[in-house]
Amino acid sequence: MKKILGMTAILFTLSSSTFAQENEGGNEHMHVPAVVKNANLKKYPESKTHHITWEKEKGNFEANWGGKDGEASSVTYTPSGVFIEIVKEIPTKDLPKGVLSYVKEHYKSPGFGDVGRVLDARGKTSYEVEINRKDVIFDENGNFVKEEK
Repeated sequence: MKKILGMTAILFTLSSSTFAQENEGGNEHMHVPAVVKNANLKKYPESKTHHITWEKEKGNFEANWGGKDGEASSVTYTPSGVFIEIVKEIPTKDLPKGVLSYVKEHYKSPGFGDVGRVLDARGKTSYEVEINRKDVIFDENGNFVKEEK
């Protein structure tokens, strides 16, 4: 009987941690397809050594890991496991000069959040700065592209 109870506890613990990992972001019924998880581990094997949290963004799946807030790396995949982009957290000082100039000119009191360098599936670099709870996107030269909510 002790063996059965011990195995039950182990299985419960394993399934609970998997459930928690798949249901980040407040959606308790979210399921991350195995093809998406496998694509992430294949492209970023270093993510295996971190606790990965998943969330849905615009119908796609986003894996987050690393850093103080658990989001130093943020990778987005389609539901079929196709890589879309990775956002790597960077210090504000590493942004192109044009970004800071634009922010000073267009935002009265910018509340900076996450700052990241984006690399998309085509190899194109851009920058993403969270300001006042909105993502402000800049091209590789620091020119404003768009603001997203």
